[in-house]
Amino acid sequence: MPIRPDQLPQDPAELARLVIDLTAQVDKLTALLGGLRTLIFASRSERLCALSKDQMALDLGDLAAVMPAAEANDNGPPDQHRQKQRRGREARRNIGALPAHLPRVEEVIEPAVKTCPCCGGALHRIGEDVREALGVVPASYCVKRRIFPKYVCRACVEGVVQAKAPARIVEGGMVENELVAQIAVAKFARHLPVHRQVQMMAAQGIVIDRTTPCLWLKRLAWWLRPLYDRQLEITHAQARIFCDETPLPVLDPGRRRTKRGQFWAHAMDDRPWGGPAPPAVTYVYAASRSARELARQLAAFDGILQVDGYRAYKTHARTAERRVALAFCFAHARRKFVEAHKITGSPFAAEVIDRLADVYGIEARIRGRSAQERRAVRQAQTRPILERLEADMKAVLGEISRQSKLAQACRYTLEHWTGLTRFLADGRIEIDSNIVERNIRPISLGRKNHLFAGSEGGAQTWAILASLINTAKLNGIDPQTWLLDVVERIVSGRTPINRIDELLASNWKPAGAAVAAA
Repeated sequence: MPIRPDQLPQDPAELARLVIDLTAQVDKLTALLGGLRTLIFASRSERLCALSKDQMALDLGDLAAVMPAAEANDNGPPDQHRQKQRRGREARRNIGALPAHLPRVEEVIEPAVKTCPCCGGALHRIGEDVREALGVVPASYCVKRRIFPKYVCRACVEGVVQAKAPARIVEGGMVENELVAQIAVAKFARHLPVHRQVQMMAAQGIVIDRTTPCLWLKRLAWWLRPLYDRQLEITHAQARIFCDETPLPVLDPGRRRTKRGQFWAHAMDDRPWGGPAPPAVTYVYAASRSARELARQLAAFDGILQVDGYRAYKTHARTAERRVALAFCFAHARRKFVEAHKITGSPFAAEVIDRLADVYGIEARIRGRSAQERRAVRQAQTRPILERLEADMKAVLGEISRQSKLAQACRYTLEHWTGLTRFLADGRIEIDSNIVERNIRPISLGRKNHLFAGSEGGAQTWAILASLINTAKLNGIDPQTWLLDVVERIVSGRTPINRIDELLASNWKPAGAAVAAA
């Protein structure tokens, strides 16, 4: 309620306290309003806030009023316009010959008339021009008809000799292994929902119920479950892993709506420092994102856990039976200052962003070096920058309202400072958790297309197949070639369970027909 004049206190000290409180509330509401405006209307890219000190000092005024019409319409010199438009990485263009491994389909285009227009004599071929362009043969389905000849000896009375049928994912069904693998890769690597794939089949006269491919995928996940469990076991045996979580709606038929499930991502990747762990991501479906659920998943893990600032990780680190050290993410801390700068235009927030840009520049230069080299460079170059930043944030906190966006960013960073700076003393640790953030993105993209999982069993199938397929992509392998070869080895029994490690994406060696495809 607004304060009436007759309700104002008469004590000057009380009036000053009231003004300070109201000013803090106004700042907080202004920040919230600015955040909503930014969320609705402004660009969400954090890259736009990586401003240099020179840029911050410029007072450009009202560009619409002072910019000449020619500049406003980008009608200046071509080089200047091209430089203005060039942002980020250069476009990847195929300049030169098309890929040599693609088959060439030749088409000879003859002239309509092969007689001389002067004398009417026959024209003779003296050469040719060849022009190549990329074409496509639409995906086509076929019926694989297997014939099993029977043999018998005329001189003996022994039984008939006949080859055994190759093992299939769905025994007794109407689908071959390669089609099941294609459906799985299209859904979990290309984010193409099953019902759209069924529509594409129907366009070629193949009419099946859309629940049928779901049953095929469930059977495929059943065969691959031991490989999935082994990949998760190897991940938890590492000295350092990444972890993150994202919501996954799951259909709840009894309530005629979806319930909120969770996908936890457990990732490992030692490539930034040349370590032994290959890239891999394993998704675990759970009904909640509680600390108790996290403790259940990480019961066998002890080491360094690279995460964001979610409180369940802190609770687990305090209560875990095994020793778990948390390394927090500087990208999340930087994001707080980006929000503060977008909303309030704070010069200090911009300064923090610039300093963190310097730190990330150092990280880019040492990526790929050994852990010892990375630690030495961080101690010599990065530690002084962060020590000054910590002191400046503590000083600024005493001068600004505790309810402001900038104060919230400083408090978040200082509260997590030990975990944020843990990477300085250990060259194996990354400055952020972007490795797992990137690996959680396929789940988010799939969720936008598939919307929800049909059941908890469907969510488990999603976790198994998405884990293995995306791990194959991380290792630079064509997921369909890998998946088809691996599942045929498992189904046929050529690779027993005690050699399951051979089928992991990081260890996989293509066999037979998969060699040419790979």
